[in-house]
Amino acid sequence: MFLLTVHLLALGLAVVASPVQQVLSASPSNDQDQGWIDPRLNGGRFLDYTSRRFGEPLNVIISAHSDPYIMTDAGLHDYAKSIGFSEECLGLHYGHIHRADLGDGDGRKPELYLARQYYFPIWGTCWESLAGGNHFRAWKQNGTEANSGAWFLGASKEEHSGKRHKIVPNGYNLGRDWLVAKAIAGGRWKDMAWQAEVEWREDLLDSGKKGVNHGIPQDGRVAVLTVSRQ
Repeated sequence: MFLLTVHLLALGLAVVASPVQQVLSASPSNDQDQGWIDPRLNGGRFLDYTSRRFGEPLNVIISAHSDPYIMTDAGLHDYAKSIGFSEECLGLHYGHIHRADLGDGDGRKPELYLARQYYFPIWGTCWESLAGGNHFRAWKQNGTEANSGAWFLGASKEEHSGKRHKIVPNGYNLGRDWLVAKAIAGGRWKDMAWQAEVEWREDLLDSGKKGVNHGIPQDGRVAVLTVSRQ
């Protein structure tokens, strides 16, 4: 095979990569300079775990190159408020806790934060719980084997309580895109203002509905946000 390849190159003919070479070129990359580490490098994945078989896409990453305050727990809560989210209604959690393996050595760890769309002052997220809307779950990549400090978010749009908050058709894409649009537009909370730049990645999450909760297809795109203080 080697002699044949050399002969073809000598004739100026292109050599097409074998299927094995093509798979290797699409394997996880260990680029820590990007402000996050690919969970797949250490057995993680870009679907969380809602059950043994199914999960929801981790379709937004907030890079650790973002404003340092946002990378803290309190900072993420304040940033979420600046782009139209807030804590759950009355501080009470509805539904079961999702888990995610970020490949950081912590295994499948529970979500740290569930934020819901904030429709209006006072009781704003209570309305989302009743009428449905956008929300996201958040996990931090801070284990001993991959301590990037990045936030991994699972964003989606859900139905109203009468439909038990099932994800709407195309809800994973819609929820992600709504969050990203708000982040790019920029927002303010109290005396702090932020604005994000986005990099779209299509090599991290398989498109389709295989293994996806509710059997809802998603396009496989992951938005990587770098959020700066204004």
